[in-house]
Amino acid sequence: MTNTETTDTATTNPATTATAPAATATRARRAALAVAAALLAGLAAPATATADTARDPGDADPAPARYTHQTLNWQPCATKPTLDCATMTTPRDWHHPGVGADLTIAVSRHRATGPAAARKGTLLLAAGGPGASGLTRPAGLAASAPAVGAAYDIVGFDQRGVGASTKAVCQTQSEFEEFLAGDYRDQSPAAIDRVIANSKKLAASCQERSGDLIPYLNTEQTAHDVDLFRVLLGERKLSYDGPSYASMIGAYYGALFPHRVERMLLDSNIGFEGTWEKFQLGQPMSFQRRFDEDFVPWLAARDATYHWGSTPEQVRAHWEQRRAALHEAPIVEGSVTIGPNQLDNIAISGIYEASNFPDVARLLATVDNWQTTDPATRAAAAKAFGGYLSPDFLAEYFSVTCSDTPWTRDLDTWVQRGAENTARWPLVGARSLAFGAVCASWPVAPAPKVKVTGAHLPATLMLNSVHDPATYYEAALGAHRALHGSRLVTVTGSGDHGQYPGANPCVTDVVERYLLDDRAPAHDLTCASPQAS
Repeated sequence: MTNTETTDTATTNPATTATAPAATATRARRAALAVAAALLAGLAAPATATADTARDPGDADPAPARYTHQTLNWQPCATKPTLDCATMTTPRDWHHPGVGADLTIAVSRHRATGPAAARKGTLLLAAGGPGASGLTRPAGLAASAPAVGAAYDIVGFDQRGVGASTKAVCQTQSEFEEFLAGDYRDQSPAAIDRVIANSKKLAASCQERSGDLIPYLNTEQTAHDVDLFRVLLGERKLSYDGPSYASMIGAYYGALFPHRVERMLLDSNIGFEGTWEKFQLGQPMSFQRRFDEDFVPWLAARDATYHWGSTPEQVRAHWEQRRAALHEAPIVEGSVTIGPNQLDNIAISGIYEASNFPDVARLLATVDNWQTTDPATRAAAAKAFGGYLSPDFLAEYFSVTCSDTPWTRDLDTWVQRGAENTARWPLVGARSLAFGAVCASWPVAPAPKVKVTGAHLPATLMLNSVHDPATYYEAALGAHRALHGSRLVTVTGSGDHGQYPGANPCVTDVVERYLLDDRAPAHDLTCASPQAS
C-alpha cells in the first residue's frame, strides 16, 4: 500500500522529492492544478480562522478547506486538567486527501499566563521517540520555564500513530516480550535465526494489524499535521520546540513550511539530514561512550554505597560477570524475566540523564543480591526492568524509522553488522541485528524525501551535549551543517539528553533570550555544564 506516483506537494515544493519520476509535461499540469487548488483553498478558508492559509513561495500546499473548516472544541484534559485538550481530523494521506478514512489527532494547549500585550504567540512542543506522547508536555514546560509559559500559548499533540491519536497496533505484550527476550550478544546460528525470525514477525504483524495505517506514519506526514494545527489555532506563524526525534519533525516542518516558522528550537538532534539507517548505526558508539566514560567511573567512585567495584575496570568486570550469570539463569519475578538483554536495557534507558545514575546503580545492587532482598524491593525492581519501551512505542518507532528513509534490505549485511557492533560496542551494538532486521523486512516503501536546507527560515537555535548517548554530537554537527543559518550551542562536560529546560543557567539564558527577546546568538557557542564548572 505505497504511493509511487509524484504527488502535488512534491511537484510544487523543492524540499520534497517524490519516490518516482514524472514527465515534464505532467509536472507542469500538476503545478498549474496545485496553484489553482491553493487559490481555491485560500478563498474557502473559514471566517473564524485568522491565519493566512494561502501558500507562500517555497511552502508546501495548504490544507484543503474541508480540514481547515474544523473548530477545536477545547475542554480540560482528562489526565491533566490544567491543560485544554481537543481533537482535529487530518487526511490519512496528505498527498491524496479524502482517500481512505481520516485520522484523529489529539492536541493540547496551555494558555499564556501573562498579560495579552506581552504575548509572543504560540509555541508548539513536540515529543521524541518516535513513539512518545506529547499531549501533556506543555504543562511541564510551562511549569519549568514560567517566563515562557507567561509569554506563549504552549501547545502539544500526540502525533499520528501515538497515544490518544489514531494508533498503530503491531504486537501483543507477549510478542513484544519475546522480541526483547534472550541475549542479543549470542552469535550462535540458532540465536541469530531466532532474532531474525522475531524481527520478521514484528514487521509482518504491523502489516497484518495496521497495514492500512503504517504507510502514512512518517515524519513528512506529521509535518503537514503540524501545519493544519497552526491553521486551526488561527496563527500565521508558529514557534517550535522539538527535543530528540522532534528535532526531525521541526526540521521537516521548516523545510516544507519555512514561512510559517517564527522561531525554532531543536534540542538534542537527530541526524535529520541523512537516513535513519546512518543515524542508528552511530548509536552503538555513543551509548558505549556514555556508559564507559560517564556512568562506569561514576559508579566506581561510589563503591562504598553500591559495591560494584572501586575502579572502572572492576565495574566493567562486575558487569560482565553479572550479565553472564543472567544468561545462564535469568531472574524471574512474577511476569517479568530479567535476562542479559534486560540488564542492557536498564542501562540504556538510565544513562540518558546523569540524575538517573543512582537509580540504575540501586537496580544493579538489587540484582546482585536478589535472593536476600525484601519482596517489596524485588517487586519494584522487576517493575523497573519490565518498563522498558512497550508494544505501542515500538509500533510507532518502527513505523517512522523504517518508513522515513531507505534501509539496506540484505539480512546478511545486518548479521555482519550485528557481529561487528556486538564486539566493539556491545551495550547497544548487540541489538543492531534485531532492530535492523525489522526495517530490512518492513512492508512499506520509503516516504517522499524531504531535503533540509534552512532556506527561508529564521535563525534556528540548536542544542546538544557532547556525550548525549541517543542523539549523539557527531550527528548534531551534520544536522547543523545542513540547516544553514542555524546556531549550535554545544554543552560540554555533559552527556544528558535534553538540555532545555534544565539546570544549566548558560543554556537557559541563551534559549530564553531567543524565545522571549528575539535575540539569536550571532554565531555558534559553548555552554559548560554546571558539573564541569
